[in-house]
Amino acid sequence: MSVCVLGDQQHCDEANANSVPCMDAEALKKMNKNKKLVKKLAKKYDAFLASESLIKQIPRLLGPGLNKAGKFPLLLTHQESMTQKIDEVKATIKFQMKKVLCLCVAVGHVGMNPEELASNVMCLSISSFPC
Repeated sequence: MSVCVLGDQQHCDEANANSVPCMDAEALKKMNKNKKLVKKLAKKYDAFLASESLIKQIPRLLGPGLNKAGKFPLLLTHQESMTQKIDEVKATIKFQMKKVLCLCVAVGHVGMNPEELASNVMCLSISSFPC
């Protein structure tokens, strides 16, 4: 899973140090709301993280392309560790429920020990689903 950081100078420096792909505001301005370029960018990466200062400008710089692709960036603050945030994004699964009210999800396989299964069950967040 590939993650791209859309960040200010500090986040770009940290991303380069961790060999994570990144883009700054100038690179986003060069796209000039070109739908084909934004769509190509959305296809290239699975998820995006954006700095606090830049996340408000993304709709103005890129247009609605990332939002339509369902890949609008998540917030990355300077207090958080970038590598931990990337690992968190990689471990997150999004569900979109249409008309069905139940959802079945695998939490493990037969080769896992009970502690690993319990950990996976605890990681599964069901707080967003109404009971």
